[in-house]
Amino acid sequence: MLSQADDTSMSHTIIEQFVAMYQKLHKDNLDLLADIYAPEVVFVDPLHQLSGLEQLTQYFEQLYQNINSIKFDIADVQQGQGRASIFWSMYFTHPKLAQGKTIKVEGVSHLKFNHKIYYHRDYFDVGQMLYEHIPCIGNVISFIKHKAANS
Repeated sequence: MLSQADDTSMSHTIIEQFVAMYQKLHKDNLDLLADIYAPEVVFVDPLHQLSGLEQLTQYFEQLYQNINSIKFDIADVQQGQGRASIFWSMYFTHPKLAQGKTIKVEGVSHLKFNHKIYYHRDYFDVGQMLYEHIPCIGNVISFIKHKAANS
């Protein structure tokens, strides 16, 4: 059985590994996912719900085929026993969005882990990431957000 000190140390280690991995992850090193994610990992974001490391790896394979670049800046990490919340900004470029210019999306990842991460849920604004950068739809979304903010 782990002592609380060992558990805290393990917690810091897995989160440090998580942050470091996302700083260097790209299409040619997706095997790094297995270093931090459990085989039965559940991954949820506003657009997907995946079960298992194989589905997560396929998700990242597809993601990296469609984007030109991606980078994460970690703003804050809050962690407790077997859980962490990571506040981040993602910067990415996609050839079909925002005329290929860099898009910034702010979000939070909620993680649950023991020796590896077995639950990962991302919270972010899909409009900020996608809808606002699609011609015509983007103008409508911006109009709606402006109206809602001024009501």
